[in-house]
Amino acid sequence: MQTSKPSTAEQIKSLTNIPELLDFFDIGFDSGLIHEWQDDLLKRFNGYVLLTKPQDWFDYRRCLKNAYCKVQRGRLDRSSKTRVACRGCTSCERR
Repeated sequence: MQTSKPSTAEQIKSLTNIPELLDFFDIGFDSGLIHEWQDDLLKRFNGYVLLTKPQDWFDYRRCLKNAYCKVQRGRLDRSSKTRVACRGCTSCERR
């Protein structure tokens, strides 16, 4: 009998913390940012999942990457008049 592979949503539910989630989606991260902003990141990720209704791993990854970029952009220096990308990120919808 062949066992079916768990869906991405089921795999996400089995992860216990934000760093595991970021590793699962192969997203590099700043551990200091995660320690300080993990609740906001999780809230934004869940919101993006509700809004976009992801269908596969790539859709879920995009939701998490956008949430991470949003949290990271919120920490950038607003007094600077130049447009600054999120620490070298080029993959979010903002670019």
